[in-house]
Amino acid sequence: MQSLFLEPTNYTPQVAFETSGNMYIRGRSLMLDAIHFYNPLIDWASRLNTPKVTLTIELDYLNTASSKKMHELLKILDVENQNIKEFLVYWAYEADDEDTLLEGQILEERLKKAVFVYQELAGV
Repeated sequence: MQSLFLEPTNYTPQVAFETSGNMYIRGRSLMLDAIHFYNPLIDWASRLNTPKVTLTIELDYLNTASSKKMHELLKILDVENQNIKEFLVYWAYEADDEDTLLEGQILEERLKKAVFVYQELAGV
């Protein structure tokens, strides 16, 4: 298994998933075909063989289709991948963006072992 890196576009985020368990997703996630973008990430996460995952999520925008796939990705890392014993999520949001903060809180409530750390970003 190799690390996974994707460059951002106007509609897709930058992705860096390292086999060490250090992972991040940054940018905008507003593609129409979220399944096409997220399914390879979900497949990769299901095969990850590490005891600890630290995932930083720093998204300016997450549309509904992306939100559903993000939940699926987090569920794989949280519950279904039995190799992972510790799961830390850094959820970044702009100070005036209550929707993004709420999205993280909703995702956190749906997970079992994930520990969320909310990071307020300075406005641009």
